Amino acid sequence: MPPRCRQRGAALLLAMLTVTLVATLASAALWQQWRSTEIEQAERQRVQAGWILTGALDWARLILREDARGNQSSGNADHLGEPWALPLEEARLSSFLAADQSNNTDGTLQAFLSGELIDMQSRLNFNNLVRSTGGGAATQVETVEADRLAFARLFEQLGLPASELTVAAEALRNTTQLALTDPLPSPTSLVPNKLSQLGWLGISRTSLAALEPHVTVLPERSALNLNTASAEAIFASVPELDLAQARQVVAARERNPFKTLADVVAAVPATAGKLGDQAHSTRSRYFEVRGRLRLENAVIEERSLVVRNDLDVRVTWRERLTRP
Repeated sequence: MPPRCRQRGAALLLAMLTVTLVATLASAALWQQWRSTEIEQAERQRVQAGWILTGALDWARLILREDARGNQSSGNADHLGEPWALPLEEARLSSFLAADQSNNTDGTLQAFLSGELIDMQSRLNFNNLVRSTGGGAATQVETVEADRLAFARLFEQLGLPASELTVAAEALRNTTQLALTDPLPSPTSLVPNKLSQLGWLGISRTSLAALEPHVTVLPERSALNLNTASAEAIFASVPELDLAQARQVVAARERNPFKTLADVVAAVPATAGKLGDQAHSTRSRYFEVRGRLRLENAVIEERSLVVRNDLDVRVTWRERLTRP
């Protein structure tokens, strides 16, 4: 091959390599730019969602505060006919902003908000199973027999294995004892503060799903609100009460919510002598705030446990879940 032809072939090959290299670099630069844009958009979406859900939580706290203020003046109890018990159906976020004439909703994030407030004292508190006596190094944790029997009745009613309750109650007593008196790391599980964490104590996922409408985990001993509890929870918490009589309690409160435990006895005489201030109430302090924000490509859910002391409503814990 003549030298001139060889030079032309080498030049063509070099040009092709140069074009390939430039195309590769350009593609890498475009990918990096696209990736940076996606990350920035996701971060902006995360921050916006966080502010929206925080605002929803503050709104729920305000509703609970105003409810407490109204109850102080009227003497009413907490029941399912109050404004806090009405769930917020999914609505476009811009529909809230449109009520404010100063807001322009044209460029608003296309998000849909829904949520609800749940009375956590409408459920049996698993931490009621144990109590501590004494103080300091002499503190002793013991199982509360009345509450153990209540949970045994609930497990039997729901068809759940009693062995799980026995194991979980003993594990809760042991871990609570060590948490109060032993400063060293413990081989036992942590003390649960959410229902899902009862799995640490040996309760299966299937049992947890069945227990969720009737059981909760609160940081202190709590009484069951008979205005909001399920018939199954009332049946389990009131000795010698059958399920039909528990449903009578539910039907009676729907007609006229109970203000005091005496109202419960007047409506359902079968409860006479079986209710106590330590185990039953018509008011609640603990509530769970559930918020759900649906964006274009994700659903963000947040759950918060709040405690209400008079007009002071404080957050105990918050958790956030993101679903595709």
